[in-house]
Amino acid sequence: MTNPVQFIDLKAQYQHLKKKIDARIATVLEHGHYIMGPEVQELEQQLADYVGVRHAITCANGTDALTLAMMVLDIQEGDAVFCPTFTFFATAETIAFANATPMFVDSNEDTFNICPIDLEKRIKQTVDEGKLTPKAIVAVDLFGLCADYPEIERIAKKYNLKLIEDAAQGFGGSINGKKAGSFGDIATTSFFPAKPLGCYGDGGAIFTNNDEYAELIKSYRVHGKGKDKYDNVRIGMNSRLDTIQAAVLLEKLVVFPQELIDRNKAAEKYTRQLSGTYKTPLVPEGYVSSWAQYTVLAKDRDSEMEKYKAQGIPTMVYYGTCMHQQTAFKALGYKQGDFPVAEFLADKVFSLPMHGYLG
Repeated sequence: MTNPVQFIDLKAQYQHLKKKIDARIATVLEHGHYIMGPEVQELEQQLADYVGVRHAITCANGTDALTLAMMVLDIQEGDAVFCPTFTFFATAETIAFANATPMFVDSNEDTFNICPIDLEKRIKQTVDEGKLTPKAIVAVDLFGLCADYPEIERIAKKYNLKLIEDAAQGFGGSINGKKAGSFGDIATTSFFPAKPLGCYGDGGAIFTNNDEYAELIKSYRVHGKGKDKYDNVRIGMNSRLDTIQAAVLLEKLVVFPQELIDRNKAAEKYTRQLSGTYKTPLVPEGYVSSWAQYTVLAKDRDSEMEKYKAQGIPTMVYYGTCMHQQTAFKALGYKQGDFPVAEFLADKVFSLPMHGYLG
């Protein structure tokens, strides 16, 4: 009897790394520094080196990473923050959590990422209305593909906006050799188990080249502490990475480059086999995707997913409901048809199994 196909095969990865991961965890159990232990600092240095930035600061999860970015950039009530409507809820949730207003942007129909043309149009509209202060852009590296940062960075500079890269799905991707996590003023990622680089629980990180931002993040993630834990100089949060999760990530990071190669091989095979049946993902010239998901566009999504189900192959929908359609954002007053490309994608796309052990 053959093993069933896994959408993301964490078990196969663990079997491949079992001895090394078990040894790393045993070391943590021996020294007993379960919160912010030495493995956390080791991981932060390795993450910074891998991404190619001055600072990598870990935290409890990817949502906290975005929240910390909002805190550092002093995003608050009355501010407008632009983000894609076709994304995971946390992207927009953290903007609203900072009491700012998420300003949704339509998608590029080929890459599924935030559309720079629509982005600039909506920034201009917000400036002209004069009700909110345009403050920042959150661009998302959807399904493993970096957003169009050369163009988004140009727009951010033109309108004097801060740029946050949400690289939760894009970690490992790149544009012309520049890695995901190194774009914009601050970048964030998630180590949720299903992400390209995932731990065995929750985890996240923030990346920046700005020394001042880095020091603020380090303070904010531990209750706004100053020189010591009883010297609290600002209102912060409790968002520290567990040492055991850092230990797991250290071993996973070693094999991550090879896993990316294998994920790209799997994606190429999918594209060869499926390009005549579906609209398959586009990876622009100079871009490398980390293939968080392999997502196709089908005329009749439900019937296609049923065909795979009948063969014992799992599929998933990311994302069936855009941000402007979410109940939590009803008060913003968007209506059906305001984001035609994103709405079309939400109705038509589905994802196939993707991980580094498909072969």
